[in-house]
Parts: sequence; C-alpha cells; structure tokens
Amino acid sequence: MTKPLIREAIKSDCPRMLELINELAIFEKAPDEVTVSLSEFEDAGFGKSPVWGAFVAEVAGEIVGISLYYTRYSTWKGRRLYLEDLIVTENMRGSGIGKLLFDQTLAHGKQCGYHGMVWQVLDWNEPAIKFYEKYKADFDAGWLNVSITY
Repeated sequence: MTKPLIREAIKSDCPRMLELINELAIFEKAPDEVTVSLSEFEDAGFGKSPVWGAFVAEVAGEIVGISLYYTRYSTWKGRRLYLEDLIVTENMRGSGIGKLLFDQTLAHGKQCGYHGMVWQVLDWNEPAIKFYEKYKADFDAGWLNVSITY
C-alpha cells in the first residue's frame, strides 16, 4: 500500500467526504439518517462562518478516510475538540489510517490549546472500542445521548 497522505480537507473534498459519511451511516445501520445536502455541508465547512474542520487521508490520490471535528465548550473543562466522525472506508480498515487521522486530530487540538477531545462510539462497535482503548480513553456510561430535530 502507498503511504497515506494526511492533510487538511479542502472544499473540493466535500463530495467524497459525504460519500464516506453515507458509508458510515450504512455501517451504523442508519442509512436514511444522513440528510445534509452537499451545499450545506460545504458551507458549514468552508463558508463565511465555518463550524467544522477535517483531515483527510489519501492513498494513491483517493480519499479513503476522514476525521471531522469542531470546537466544543465545556463549562468545566474549557475548549475541547469534538470528534464528530472518524471514518476509514471499509476496504482500508485495519491498515493504520484511522490511527494516523486520530493522531493528527489529537495533535491539532493540542496545538490549538484545547483541553482535550471528546467523541461517541456505539456500544456494539467492538473494533472502534478496542481502537480507543489503546489510547486509554475514558468511556462514560453515565450519560445518555439526547437530541431534538427541527
């Protein structure tokens, strides 16, 4: 395998990033839950007031993984990165690309002076849980996910 290139995402990456997000939704058994349009996705990342940033992993010129994050503020801890998605396309999983993306995202948070990073993982996603355990991540079973859709 060609060595992966990890770089900041650019606007022209958005169509492929959205493909990977849809691939993740299928893996997570929620294929109809991705409702964001490409134009909204592009604007949210590269418009006048971007709300997310991302790193992409390229192999042989093809984006095979993404790490999408944004700033979260904790009244207890201060600014923290929120890792919204860490995705590696199915045929590239286990190749170390997820680690490269995760490490780059951690480094970015440290460089920006954040006080940590938080994210979610489905309780049945054993490969992801094992991956995060290697980082000695804290798993908090005491909180429930809550949301409202407008």
